Amino acid sequence: MFLVIDTALIIEKLSLIVVVVLTSLGIALYTTFAERKVAALLQDRRGPNRVGPFGLLQPLADGLKLFFKEEITPNLSSKFLFTIGPALAMLTALMTSAAIPWAGKATFFNREISLQIANVDVGILYIFGVVSLGVYGIMIGSWASNNKFSLMGGLRAASQIISYELAMGISIIALVMVTGNLGLKEIVQQQQDNNWWNVVYQPLGFLIFMICAFAECNRTPFDLPEAENELIGGYHTEYSSMKMGFYLFAEYINMIISSAVMATLYFGGYDIPFVNDAQLQQGALGDWVALFQVLCLLAKIVAFLFLFMWVRWTIPRFRYDQLMNLGWKVLIPLALVNMLLTGGVILYFNK
Repeated sequence: MFLVIDTALIIEKLSLIVVVVLTSLGIALYTTFAERKVAALLQDRRGPNRVGPFGLLQPLADGLKLFFKEEITPNLSSKFLFTIGPALAMLTALMTSAAIPWAGKATFFNREISLQIANVDVGILYIFGVVSLGVYGIMIGSWASNNKFSLMGGLRAASQIISYELAMGISIIALVMVTGNLGLKEIVQQQQDNNWWNVVYQPLGFLIFMICAFAECNRTPFDLPEAENELIGGYHTEYSSMKMGFYLFAEYINMIISSAVMATLYFGGYDIPFVNDAQLQQGALGDWVALFQVLCLLAKIVAFLFLFMWVRWTIPRFRYDQLMNLGWKVLIPLALVNMLLTGGVILYFNK
């Protein structure tokens, strides 16, 4: 029995991985710039405007600054784990992009290519599994630093992420009951065929998922693991140079992927609103439809990123007891109620 290796398929997938990873890093780089501009807009100031035209080279200047900063490793830290922590946080953030369908299909060199790295039948479970590993990057880095503020930030991150994953998971169960699918591409296609996005059927589930996504990304008002005015810098207090940069980049990539997941599950993914994508594919536009689908998904991601930034510069940070109460006493009961109501409605209409 011989193993047949499709070289073209391997090259296709590797090329897609490179494009997705580099695009994610590029978007993350300029998301830092966008965040500072949005903050300036909301606070009635200018924001970065000196480096390059309109300040557009500011992210490159910040990146160079991180590269050339002196890298300090505390003497009493666990050297190996101190390095592994930020690397693991960055790796898990990038791995989640593998299951996202960025568009339908396109033809290159007479070969039909699916613009999804891995069409996993259990794509939702894959994303949940990888996201769950992300907390280890924070925990390992905080413990290896041998700093009490870092350790407290790591413990906060672990309890926060575990708590909000429960509500997020239960909200997804209700969505799976509606769609009958765990594959992300199939969920997008169902939304295209039904002409209604899942947010119409699951508004409460989407709201719960979005709040939990804020908590999973450690974004304000859920940024208790960092909490500069309480823990100096939280889990990355002892980090500098590109190790610190990895943690910062991981946060922004998690925001991008969380936005992509929310857009995919609840807002049709790459589905172009008010347009029949299948008819466009068969018409004169042909493969250009895939480009329009990618741009449509990116537009939805940008809208969610703006929401992340808007909330950060509007709502103050929760106290820790408020954060835990919201997760355990509000979101989990609401998610359970939503799941039971969804099951009841499905049972009633499928008699």
